[in-house]
Amino acid sequence: MKLAVIRERREAEKRVAASPETVKKLTALGFAVTVEAGAGIAASLPDSAFEAVGAKIAPDLKTAIKEADVIFSIQGLEAADAKLAKKGALLLSSLNPFIEKDRMQAFADAGIMAVAMEFVPRITRAQSMDVLSSQSNLAGYKAVLDAAAVYGRGFPMMMTAAGTIAPAKVMIMGVGVAGLQAIATAKRLGAIVSATDVRAATKEQVESLGGKFVMVEDEETAAAETAGGYAKEMSPEYKAKQAKLIAETLAKQDIAITTALIPGRPAPVLITEEMVKSMKPGSVIVDLAVEAGGNCALSKAGEVVEVNGVTIVGHKNVPSRLASDASALYARNLVHYITPHVKEGALQIDFEDEIVRESLITKDGAIVNPRLTGGQ
Repeated sequence: MKLAVIRERREAEKRVAASPETVKKLTALGFAVTVEAGAGIAASLPDSAFEAVGAKIAPDLKTAIKEADVIFSIQGLEAADAKLAKKGALLLSSLNPFIEKDRMQAFADAGIMAVAMEFVPRITRAQSMDVLSSQSNLAGYKAVLDAAAVYGRGFPMMMTAAGTIAPAKVMIMGVGVAGLQAIATAKRLGAIVSATDVRAATKEQVESLGGKFVMVEDEETAAAETAGGYAKEMSPEYKAKQAKLIAETLAKQDIAITTALIPGRPAPVLITEEMVKSMKPGSVIVDLAVEAGGNCALSKAGEVVEVNGVTIVGHKNVPSRLASDASALYARNLVHYITPHVKEGALQIDFEDEIVRESLITKDGAIVNPRLTGGQ
């Protein structure tokens, strides 16, 4: 069995889909591992680190993947490179299938079996494979640090001989994995934290971390969560009520961190231009959904902008800003996914397995995932 780890080529991507630790595990499973030259440099993993644990270094992408049975990547092959892989190769990566349908078709045309790791179902058995959780956890942590870096005051209450400094007030909007980690991090830094989400079930989680929960509670919130644990799109009436409450709360905050995403759809706008203008000069907004359109109407992908004295942080690919740790976690997710399908030194994909069934995008020259074909 041959497995290739490729160098990422997309903007702002510093992660790599393997680590020396996971190369050892893959070798123990029976894989001969090849790493494309330079794949780990941006994550502080030189080629020598992979060579030291038995991996071979390929000089370029074509050489790395031409004989690979399995390809590991963070963001996948580009459509133009799909033909470089051998027919029947298994690609494990985050693929953005809802948006990049032409790329999915290119994988199908090339005969690649492409797995979108972000489609792994959120069930107990798949927790160790959940790249959304592992990467969002780091993003939530980094978002608070990014806010602190541009916020012109301290986070904790400080009592000095010259007087007392009030703690920062931080609001987290969207209480998924990233939001919960942001709450925990802001609390550790000494801030007063509040949080909001359309899912009433998150109230207990927020309060367990020491945050105050803010939301409009009505009949609609009882059905605001999908079976997979994601937030649903809410009605215009609910959005209006929630916006009014958030506007009143936001004006009193120093920092807002937004994390709300809806799979397959643009990110909901939670902070309008009027809300930004209502915030105090020196306030900070960190928009973790900026690459999906943004939760803040004024955020710009890849930029830090200032509007009426409010700094709006829109860094792209926040997990990649912690490339070493993000790579290590992502690499483990991939190993956990592939391990059950290696038996007696051979790759035997169980296509009836729920995890494979829901995450497999292309097979036998076609796009087969029901979420893309209209089957569900």
